[in-house]
Amino acid sequence: MKQIIGLIIGTTVLIATSAIAQSNSPHSNNDLIDYDGFLTLSHDVMEYRESRLISLDEFKRLSEMPDTLVLDTRSQIAYEIGHMKGAVHLNFSDFTDEKLAKVIGNKNKRILIYCNNNFTNDSPPFMLKRAELALNIPTFINLYGYGYENIYELGETISIEDPEIVTSLQSTQ
Repeated sequence: MKQIIGLIIGTTVLIATSAIAQSNSPHSNNDLIDYDGFLTLSHDVMEYRESRLISLDEFKRLSEMPDTLVLDTRSQIAYEIGHMKGAVHLNFSDFTDEKLAKVIGNKNKRILIYCNNNFTNDSPPFMLKRAELALNIPTFINLYGYGYENIYELGETISIEDPEIVTSLQSTQ
């Protein structure tokens, strides 16, 4: 009898906890926006992303290998002022299945990513963002969510003043 009462209480607590979590979850009436799905994807990608953070030396080595793409997802203006050598541009806000396929192609292609927060100078074109809002994180999550899993992320900070790393620096005057 105690086991049945325990089972009933446990089930009731589980149902109540689930209802509370759902009532606190930010839902909209738009079926094309899935906040819970984003949180689930973000959680699922977290450990994988940690295993794909690489040093600058490894980043440079991989960037020279065939079937590798260095992807810059910052604004077009920031990209034009300066970007990492060999990088191609696709603004993060333009990610769609079609545009990613056009720029990246094969979903097995090695993709190397970086963002403003990989640079210590905090000057154009690499102005720092708040650490929790660094573009690396949503870029990694979105690429993974679109089915591109061969992603590596620059895992350290560097200076923009190294001409072997940064190219196309234009005057910001």
